[in-house]
Amino acid sequence: MKLSCVRLCTVTVAALMAIAPGFSQPQGSGAKSVDRIAREVRHELVMLPYYGVFDNLAYRVNGGTVTLLGQVTRPTLKSDAGNVVKNIEGVEKVDNQIQVLPLSPMDDKLRLAAYRAIYGHPGLDRYALQAVPPIHIIVDNGKVTLEGVVANQADKDMANVRANGVPGVFSVVNNLRVEK
Repeated sequence: MKLSCVRLCTVTVAALMAIAPGFSQPQGSGAKSVDRIAREVRHELVMLPYYGVFDNLAYRVNGGTVTLLGQVTRPTLKSDAGNVVKNIEGVEKVDNQIQVLPLSPMDDKLRLAAYRAIYGHPGLDRYALQAVPPIHIIVDNGKVTLEGVVANQADKDMANVRANGVPGVFSVVNNLRVEK
């Protein structure tokens, strides 16, 4: 009896596939595949062991091609990001455009000073409690860029004020996004 049910199901699926050739691919499966790849890329990037508050990783998924973007302080983080993403099922090509920030003792001092100014401020200190704090501080030749997500506009503005108050910072670009 079970055998006849299997045969009937097989015949029904074959008949439907003959009537509608596109039946084997549900509508929107391409979008679902891209969404799955995007979720897995995000997960793999966040799980990188040396990814921290002074690095910014972003990505774009276009079909089976993943473009990696952002800035990192270590060249090994760039190569690690490319390696983990290329092993994701469905990824055919990885375009690794991550910028490795130049080595600079002055930039290192500015990173620490900006970190203390932002995460040491009452109200913003709650963001430091997360495994990877959501406010990323990118310093490139004395220019600070803030990337990430904050809870409200007041936190975004306060992070900007705090970063601008760090001695030695030439300019601050505030790319923080406010949660909806």
